[in-house]
Amino acid sequence: MNGTAARAATLTTALCVGAMAGDVHAAGYTETEYPIILAHGLSGFDALLGVVEYWPGIAGALEKDGAEVFVTEVSQFNDTAVRGQQLLEQVEEVIALTGADKVNLVGHSHGGLDSRWVAAQRPELVASVTTVGSPNQGAELATVLRDILVEDSFSESVLAGLAGGLGSLLALLSGTSNPQDAVGALDALSGSGMAEFNAAYPQGLPTTWCGQGDPVVDGVYYFSWTGTRSVTNFFDISDAMFALTSLVYSEDNDGVVGQCSAHLGTVIRDDYKQNHLDEVNQLFGLVHWWSVNPKTLYRQHANRLKNLGL
Repeated sequence: MNGTAARAATLTTALCVGAMAGDVHAAGYTETEYPIILAHGLSGFDALLGVVEYWPGIAGALEKDGAEVFVTEVSQFNDTAVRGQQLLEQVEEVIALTGADKVNLVGHSHGGLDSRWVAAQRPELVASVTTVGSPNQGAELATVLRDILVEDSFSESVLAGLAGGLGSLLALLSGTSNPQDAVGALDALSGSGMAEFNAAYPQGLPTTWCGQGDPVVDGVYYFSWTGTRSVTNFFDISDAMFALTSLVYSEDNDGVVGQCSAHLGTVIRDDYKQNHLDEVNQLFGLVHWWSVNPKTLYRQHANRLKNLGL
């Protein structure tokens, strides 16, 4: 069996084991070989005032049975290369701190693109990249906004000012001071921006629309999953926003990212009953009552990585 076939067989076995195992609470269940780094999306943070988490309960659920987890923070609004460089610096810090050779990157939304950038630049430092609700082929919402906001127009300036101010406030509340560039972020997430990004960094991308990409590239394993429900919980105030934003999409979506656009590498699943914030257990754990708990998905994935020796 050649190397590619062997990796594929190992990956298939790990996926099957993970699917059958469910969410197991046992010592070592989430104990991956390499640390897990959680990378936030657009307008994200690690924790506001040390209390409100971007990934509520997820890091703790992973750490409970053995995972070593680090939550990073980059510019809330900026170009992927800028955010990616900030993430890379934190990856290097984690490696220096832990003595690990590599890390497992798990990125939500724009954080998945940052993770792809890091893996493309420094594959020797990355064991795996997992994108969750990431616009790997671009976000239609960003494309629509980019078309509406004429370059160098007053409306573009207003967006830059408002989003930049929000980003600076979020950074302040979370104890950082990263630079903000809302227009750069919008350009990066649009269809044309992602086309340029993908031409430079095609690792793990499907070669056919809505297909699966190569599971392993340059020694890095690639995975993805996403939700496709914009409205999931009557008590979640963010659902109303996603009900509106979902209207611009031509495919099933989570309110921000289309189902097929989220595909990268091995697609674990692309139809969870989750919207864009449910994917990271927000807001305050108010998710679909009959969907799998988001924390369970991350625990299962940590076990999947463990079974692959990652």
